[in-house]
Amino acid sequence: MKITKEFYENEDVVDVAKQLLGKMLCTNIDGVFTSGKIVETEAYCGAIDKACHAHLNRRTKRTEVMFGEGGHAYVYLCYGIHALFNIVTNKKGSADAVLIRAIEPVAGIDTMLERRKMDKTAYRLTAGPGILSQALGIDTSHYGTDLVDNLIWLEDHKVVVDNNEIISSARVGIDYAGEDALLPWRFRIRDNKWCSKAK
Repeated sequence: MKITKEFYENEDVVDVAKQLLGKMLCTNIDGVFTSGKIVETEAYCGAIDKACHAHLNRRTKRTEVMFGEGGHAYVYLCYGIHALFNIVTNKKGSADAVLIRAIEPVAGIDTMLERRKMDKTAYRLTAGPGILSQALGIDTSHYGTDLVDNLIWLEDHKVVVDNNEIISSARVGIDYAGEDALLPWRFRIRDNKWCSKAK
């Protein structure tokens, strides 16, 4: 079942980041369907989080979509190379988002391998935010995509991830955020081999 707008409008971005574990991230790009189970996420809160691109209401060309309604894609380039896929959450004006850090590949694996220039399925196919976007065909042209349409969307397959199956830890690559870099807002499914490496 496709996830509806109401799910994304949840005002607690940390709760959304946890709830996204086990959900299916799907794409239909260039007429090819691919999907994977979300196994790792990071939460970013515009109001209080120095690690969030929109902290202190920083409205720029890049962050503008974060101030819109929940349920849209925030895709940006990291190091000028990797397209990172984030899901905007909360109500309009709040600027919260969840970074999808890793997926367990499910459908369209041959296409994922081709996009990643790999000849066999391995951990490095989708275990990391930049490479999962490449595998699913997501790039910066998908900035602002409505996630209830049929290009990029999420589905709920009723996979239940209990709290005791979730590892909470500090987020990755945000040392500039001071004390907020220590917030335990990175979430992984315990013992899932498709999560990115622990830091």
